[in-house]
Amino acid sequence: QVQLVESGGGLVQPGGSLRLSCQAPGLIFSLYAMSWSRQAPGKERELVAGISRSGGSTVYADSVKGRFTMSRDNAKNTVFLQMNSLKPEDTAVYFCGAVYLSNSENVPRELGGVDYWGKGTLVTVSS
Repeated sequence: QVQLVESGGGLVQPGGSLRLSCQAPGLIFSLYAMSWSRQAPGKERELVAGISRSGGSTVYADSVKGRFTMSRDNAKNTVFLQMNSLKPEDTAVYFCGAVYLSNSENVPRELGGVDYWGKGTLVTVSS
């Protein structure tokens, strides 16, 4: 049973930074594109960022472009989300997801089709 494990969430002031990590023990990591999504209270889950199997291609939601950076380390079965210039509206539970995509440069662009999910990590941006 594959279980993705997120970490790095917490309380941060507006304008601050956090780095989320997601480990995927037991997953043939290099075969999966990865995604970060988030769900704020009372709102639907939204895709925040996606990265290809190789790490060479990324995609971001307009709301986080220029502030968030997604990366991966295939040797360590880990994906990261560096979040800078955080805003109160970034407050949410953040989830990582693994998506099998046959093309190594394709990126996940929607929430459907995720094969494995983590349980999430809470990010709170507040003064």
